[in-house]
Amino acid sequence: MTRQRDRWAELTGGQAGEEYARRFAQLAESGHDVHGEAAFCAALLKPAARILDAGCGTGRIAIRLAELGHDCTGVDVDRSMLAIARRDAPALAWLHGDLAHLDSLALEPGFDLALAAGNVIPLLAPGTEPAVVRQLAAVLRPGGLLITGMGLDAEHLPLPEPTVTLKDFDRWCTQAGLTLRQRFATWGGDPYHQGGGYAVSVHSRPIT
Repeated sequence: MTRQRDRWAELTGGQAGEEYARRFAQLAESGHDVHGEAAFCAALLKPAARILDAGCGTGRIAIRLAELGHDCTGVDVDRSMLAIARRDAPALAWLHGDLAHLDSLALEPGFDLALAAGNVIPLLAPGTEPAVVRQLAAVLRPGGLLITGMGLDAEHLPLPEPTVTLKDFDRWCTQAGLTLRQRFATWGGDPYHQGGGYAVSVHSRPIT
């Protein structure tokens, strides 16, 4: 069976790695904080937590979390992005795979945190979103966290219109056995207000 192409591949043709890396390098050089996602996650965990960076891209977040003492594994379907990650941090585990079929990678379960930042959820292949949430929930230990960041309107997406609503996303998380703990408007922890264009969500897998 042919797998449906994800929205990211439709946008980039799977050749965005170098351009993506250059953009964030320029942001860092101009004084922008490019480690907001990593700082957010690190504030919730003690080293050395096991972290799965799902849709890791060029590895920007996982590399920073590893520098902070965490045990990081990155997974992405875009080989051009993984090439940058492997070049910049060859000692880390970078896996090529489809998040909707994460179980095919035979990851050891028990991750303390799974992260899907950078609009990973809205850019998935249409219809695969519930399966991806289930796959991410399945690799978490009891009490483990799923942290996501996603645009909810065109202003916060590289797309002409949103593809995911928070109502749907929370429903998928509930179906996967996850519970919403907190929601913010930014990686800096600004409060989220209903109707906001961006949401950072913290869901957890129950301990019992």
